Amino acid sequence: LLADKGYAHDSTRMALRRRGIRHVIPERRDQQDRRAAKGSRGGRPPDFDRHAYKQRNVVERCFNRLKQWRDLATRYAKRAAIYRASLVLIAAVIWLS
Repeated sequence: LLADKGYAHDSTRMALRRRGIRHVIPERRDQQDRRAAKGSRGGRPPDFDRHAYKQRNVVERCFNRLKQWRDLATRYAKRAAIYRASLVLIAAVIWLS
């Protein structure tokens, strides 16, 4: 699971760990400061893979490009097959441009 700093709550991290879901969520500055203020009792920082987090940007930019197509973003298509076909067509147009 790749998530933004907005999902960096301790409760979110614990819920993901309980379910066995690996996550890449950066630690917020206030969380880092709070952990540092506790000294050795603050524990170690959560595992964070910078390379994987950078790949999140690629996915977000793709969604932003797809949202520019109004019929896809507002889900005008009534049937899933037609929606998927329009998604594939739009993805091809984006890829070719």
